[in-house]
Amino acid sequence: MSIRDPGNRNFGQQFNSGKHEPMNQSGDFLNEVVGMKEEIRVLSGFESGEDARRNEMLFKVTTEIEDTQNALRQAEQLVSRLKNRLEQLEGMHRILTKKK
Repeated sequence: MSIRDPGNRNFGQQFNSGKHEPMNQSGDFLNEVVGMKEEIRVLSGFESGEDARRNEMLFKVTTEIEDTQNALRQAEQLVSRLKNRLEQLEGMHRILTKKK
């Protein structure tokens, strides 16, 4: 027989008399919910702190990536200039070491 079953005639009497067990525990349940709400608030603060640290770390890593990419480009440009200078010097060396 279900709670909504009209055959359960004692349900209304139990409900009104406070004998229905879950109703007696509703205060305890409410206290648990309020406690959970506080725990969730604390965890939310912790998570937002974690989010802030994560965002800070992400910003630092992104900046480091950009700095490294710029340094690599500069190094590649330097290598290119050094190769050109080496070719010039080798050309001068060939000219100067030619026998007449």
